[in-house]
Amino acid sequence: MLRVACQTTQFISRSLMTTGTSHSKGQLPDMKEVRDRLRAIVGASTNWSDHVQAMEERKSLQSLLVNKQEDLPPRKIKDSYIEVMLPLGSQPQIREKYLNVYNNVRFGRILEDLDSLGVLICYTHTKSDSRQTSPLSIVTALVDKIDLRKHLIYPDCDIKLTGHVSWVGKTSMEVKMHMLQLHDGAFSPVLDATFVMVARDPENKRPAFVNPLIPDGPEEENLFKQGELNKMRRVAFSTASLLKTAPTADERQVVHDMFLNTLDQRTVSFRSRVLPSNSVWMEDTKLKGLEICHPQERNIFNRIFGGFLMRKAYELGWATACSFGGSRPYVVAVDDIMFQRPVEIGSLLFLSAQVCYTESKYIQVRVHSEVSDPITREHHTTNIFHFTFMSDKEVCHIVPQTYGESMLYLDGKRHFDAAIKSRNGQNGSL
Repeated sequence: MLRVACQTTQFISRSLMTTGTSHSKGQLPDMKEVRDRLRAIVGASTNWSDHVQAMEERKSLQSLLVNKQEDLPPRKIKDSYIEVMLPLGSQPQIREKYLNVYNNVRFGRILEDLDSLGVLICYTHTKSDSRQTSPLSIVTALVDKIDLRKHLIYPDCDIKLTGHVSWVGKTSMEVKMHMLQLHDGAFSPVLDATFVMVARDPENKRPAFVNPLIPDGPEEENLFKQGELNKMRRVAFSTASLLKTAPTADERQVVHDMFLNTLDQRTVSFRSRVLPSNSVWMEDTKLKGLEICHPQERNIFNRIFGGFLMRKAYELGWATACSFGGSRPYVVAVDDIMFQRPVEIGSLLFLSAQVCYTESKYIQVRVHSEVSDPITREHHTTNIFHFTFMSDKEVCHIVPQTYGESMLYLDGKRHFDAAIKSRNGQNGSL
């Protein structure tokens, strides 16, 4: 199934030229053109004061929305297919933005680019030939999963990003994206990503219908069926959340065994706890960060760019895994990033990361983000991020002390098992 998803060459090779972006003949657009195109689609401005006015003018687009999905023309998967180049090799001047201290590409920057590309892919799916400006406000609802095929992304080789809509509901769209890097004259796969986007009205207040998707041929039908399965999997995972239901019998046994393993055998007390060898209390793995949400990090809808939030959460998660493991960690999977509410300009963004599960060389990190209004002092959760890292060496065991930490441990184990299962399934299909 994943092999089918990666064979994008079987679709019509479309570039941003099909959506009205101008660039040199035979040359793929870059990420600057992607973001310029997004601003043009929604009528946004690069100037802060003009941008606010442009968002006000979008209210007049309400009349362009349809009352039912059947009023919109259906699309095929190939209609939304896009290829974008990140010319790190052929244009050295853009490398600086992407470099990390190890002279590799910063994964946080790639998260930003994937977020922008995913939105443009959805706008390509829903575009109208009669107008350039779209009445839809398309935003990222969920990063379902990102599977890394390589540990390192080189800073001196061109990168190609491809993607297309793979499944459509009434107001939501699943987007599959792939990243490849040029080596020895050929592009080889680096990562596969699945995002879920939602369409809302011009003021970003209510859901809005999107064009239905009609699979064309067995390969597109398989992709669409996989999208349905992904939706069912997400619903099942949410239904079984430890915030809603009790742990399974096996999970309860795991928690109880860890608890017994920490009791001081010299006393007959449940309160006397001893840390086992080669272990770390979960409470001692926390790192925290704070960001002031300035206008420079806004998206095309005058709120903080989701890619920026992912980059900041990832970098804090990486630092947490690095300080815990004592060596450079490599991200192997990202999954289940739910965007629960938008982050407004001027908010204070609090990030809290901690290791919640470990196994062999793997480190599962959970990052919680919340915003605070400095005037009202109200706090609201915006995102929960889940990152799976791999260290160069075996890492210590994580031991929870409280029931709440035990639930974080089990939740981390669930995300780790899902990520590794997906990764093993991917490798088995290559």
